[in-house]
Amino acid sequence: MKRFNLNWPRRPTPANPPPEILSIEGVDVTVRFCHSDRARGYRLAINRDSQVRVTIPRRGSMAEARQFLTRHHAWLAKHLRRVSNLPRRDAAWPAGASIYFRGQLMTLVVAEGADGTMLRLGDALALQLPPHIDTSGDLRPFVEDQLRGRAEVELDARTRELAAQRSVSIRRIEVRAQTSRWGSCSKTGTVSLNWRLIQTPPEVRDYVIIHELMHSREMNHSDRFWTLVAAACPGYRACERWLKEHGVEIL
Repeated sequence: MKRFNLNWPRRPTPANPPPEILSIEGVDVTVRFCHSDRARGYRLAINRDSQVRVTIPRRGSMAEARQFLTRHHAWLAKHLRRVSNLPRRDAAWPAGASIYFRGQLMTLVVAEGADGTMLRLGDALALQLPPHIDTSGDLRPFVEDQLRGRAEVELDARTRELAAQRSVSIRRIEVRAQTSRWGSCSKTGTVSLNWRLIQTPPEVRDYVIIHELMHSREMNHSDRFWTLVAAACPGYRACERWLKEHGVEIL
């Protein structure tokens, strides 16, 4: 009997086209169209540098992507105005600056105490400043170093806790400084998380962790994947909205 192989080869992901320039309210904006096997629908995102990314799902097309972009022209213009008013990613954090910590905007306050010069982040965190730190200058390198150290401990512990609760096996946890994503999960079971999750609300941090843990079961953004996410994190849509609204202020 003749046997037939019905495992058709998977269609390769199309190459991404070169960036394009789009005029929004008289301002030229760079637009990148990016194909993704993991996306379940078209997505629109803007980074802090006002660059626009249009994600195209596996079975999508450039023509539909352009129509999607056109339909969201008003949304794009609104958020480009908002992004243009944000401080630069490398902007200094002097005393008096407000930054996110656990989802709340808190002010950096320098004060003299019995134990020396203290840097307070609202009422949530008190750090002793080393003598070499210029309190009239940029406190960002020191603050980020302190926050990242705490994030490395907290994110590792919380990921293991959430993985155990959901019977998910992970091989390794990495806390990194990604500039455009909150986390990822490799096929080998390595979960990578952005240390800046410590600046988001605890429920948003947990959602990102759960999102990556569910990728250990479904390495895509199919309907099945989102069903797993919804079961493991029923409030995930509100967390997605928070990241879309405030994430650009942190990353």
